[in-house]
Amino acid sequence: MTLKTSFIPLFFIYFFSLYSSYALANSKNEIALSPTRDQSLTGMEVATQLSKRHYLDIVLNDELSDRFYQRYLSSLDANKNLLLQEDIDDFKRYRLHLDDTLMRGDLSPGFAMFNRYRDRLQNQLELIVVTLPDIINKLDFNKHEQMILDRKDQSWPANIEEAHDLWRKRIKSAVLNLRLAGKEEEKIVELLTKRFKNQLSRSKQLNNEDVFQLYMNSLAQLYDPHTNYLSPRSSENFNINMSLKLEGIGAVLQREDDFTKVVRLVHAGPADKQGQLQPSDRIIAVGQGTEGDMADVIGWRLDEVVQLIRGEKDTTVRLEVIPVEAKSDQDTKLIEIVRDTVKLEEQSAQKDTIEIVDSENTTHKIGIIDIPAFYIDFDALRRRDPNYRSTTRDVKRLLNELVKEKVSGIIIDLRDNGGGSLKEANELTGLFIDYGPTVQIRHASERIFREQKLTSTPYYDGPLLVLINRLSASASEIFAAAMQDYQRAIVVGGQSFGKGTVQSLTPLRHGQLKLTESKFYRISGDSTQHRGVVPDISFPSLYDKEKVGESALDDALVWDFINPVRHRKYYDIPNLLASLTQKHKQRIIKDPDFQYLLEEMALIQSNQSDDNVISLNEAKRKQKEEKGKAQSLALENKRRTAKGLDPIKDFKELGEDKDESTNPHSENSKLKDDEDNADIYLTESSHIILDSIDLFNRQLASARPEKKNAFNAR
Repeated sequence: MTLKTSFIPLFFIYFFSLYSSYALANSKNEIALSPTRDQSLTGMEVATQLSKRHYLDIVLNDELSDRFYQRYLSSLDANKNLLLQEDIDDFKRYRLHLDDTLMRGDLSPGFAMFNRYRDRLQNQLELIVVTLPDIINKLDFNKHEQMILDRKDQSWPANIEEAHDLWRKRIKSAVLNLRLAGKEEEKIVELLTKRFKNQLSRSKQLNNEDVFQLYMNSLAQLYDPHTNYLSPRSSENFNINMSLKLEGIGAVLQREDDFTKVVRLVHAGPADKQGQLQPSDRIIAVGQGTEGDMADVIGWRLDEVVQLIRGEKDTTVRLEVIPVEAKSDQDTKLIEIVRDTVKLEEQSAQKDTIEIVDSENTTHKIGIIDIPAFYIDFDALRRRDPNYRSTTRDVKRLLNELVKEKVSGIIIDLRDNGGGSLKEANELTGLFIDYGPTVQIRHASERIFREQKLTSTPYYDGPLLVLINRLSASASEIFAAAMQDYQRAIVVGGQSFGKGTVQSLTPLRHGQLKLTESKFYRISGDSTQHRGVVPDISFPSLYDKEKVGESALDDALVWDFINPVRHRKYYDIPNLLASLTQKHKQRIIKDPDFQYLLEEMALIQSNQSDDNVISLNEAKRKQKEEKGKAQSLALENKRRTAKGLDPIKDFKELGEDKDESTNPHSENSKLKDDEDNADIYLTESSHIILDSIDLFNRQLASARPEKKNAFNAR
């Protein structure tokens, strides 16, 4: 069950992608790639499995063939700056026939399109490598021109000259970035030449396995974004990811345009402990050891970047990244991380406490249980080891310890918890309810199964709050939704990810198919898919729901609902929310850190309108960069003044001097030891649960005055 409910594997995940290139020339073509017999037979097998076993009943017909064709084109040349309109006109003969050819085991359309793409790619790179110094020498940085970053809605280049001009603009933007970063002209030519030579070398290493995986995934991901074909090599890496045996930095990576982007960090992994690498940072270079050359990895395949970052325990890897908060691509930083293996003990639930003073100047202790994943040691369980580790067993122990410490209430922190074992999500819910259902699971056959706590056993019935964010997914959403539906806890934070589907792995003749076959539903009947869990009280968040979450993924399954299950309601939480929300708003309007976050969100939103168009005029680019730095500095100094701190005079000091609470991803951070760097989300959650304690206890006393149990914190 751990595999089925996982949101993202706990180390590197392989989101297969091919780097894009942009222009055309004429040179000798490589030998055309062609499918093997195993691949042809596996293609038929994939099509059959998708049609028969996927949660959605989608017929492989002309309509799906058209979507398959469009998705494959996008996979080859997403930014429409490599293939020409004449290529697209030629490819149209395949548009309504990919379904028929695939069911016959004929992969020739996919390979023909790929071979054309590869020829265009290699021809362009060969031309660029030869002419780059001359191209750069002719660039006019005083000319007023712009470049569209995302060209997916633009037309295909009408001819080779138009494609060349698109590529010239990409080169000009790259050169401008390096100039503004202070690079010398000779170094710029050297760096970009090396980058393009690397891309050319990698293009010549493309093989039929690359083509087949890309082609199959272009079909599979039309069903939903979590259905994937895994080649034998990808299957091996996937199994390594799930076993937690891999030694590395503990980061989940994906490909975005020419960059390798950090999706999330593994809790208690090397990168998380080091503290500098953040989600959405883009890795542009990798170096081995504490000194020496850095390999420029812009344009590299994801698996090659991952292989470079991986390494033996206790060795050092250096990453040059463009931070998520960078105002331009030339603002980079160097990060050193010592590789290690993530241990189960460090992935386990941890407890802490925070002291909050109420309006009558009385100090209250609030318990915090941080759950980074829903884990269980299946090997130890099978060996009947009485001390096997699991989320529920660890949390039960921590609950007892916090009750003995006489905490006034407990916060369950599920931020960044990407899921894990469904069994553990069900059993964890049982620590906070008497008995009853926890989640409904509807299979592709439309049969509905329910997980539940079958018998009444002692449970913690004191004040409870669940803290979530946009990266809380899958099993986390099941638990948070159950607590909300039972009205057992107040749920606060950000709207969760919205992954409400279950996948299984099916072995194929060649590789494996990860296929969505079930869907989660709350006991209220609502799906957690797409919509996720909407908190009772929302906190400001820098996560853009248009870019992060299930709803941001192409072809994600929709939200829907089924019949609810009868269940008890422990409190009347909706009746508390108006008062709690009002007090929450009154607090954060006076909190410098929350106000900083709200103003940062407004600033980001105001700058998003022109995010897809970038100026190639050096003066305008400098002006925009300086404006961004001035805005960031003004925001930070406003916050510092409100907190009684000295203002910062120069933007360069900002990264060195600002504390953790101003980090754009501070919603991910955990409780700090000193008050100045306290996690503002946990602090505010503690105030909310403190506000609710009297109301909780009055409702509890009137509803169940006779109940006594091992976890009663009153």
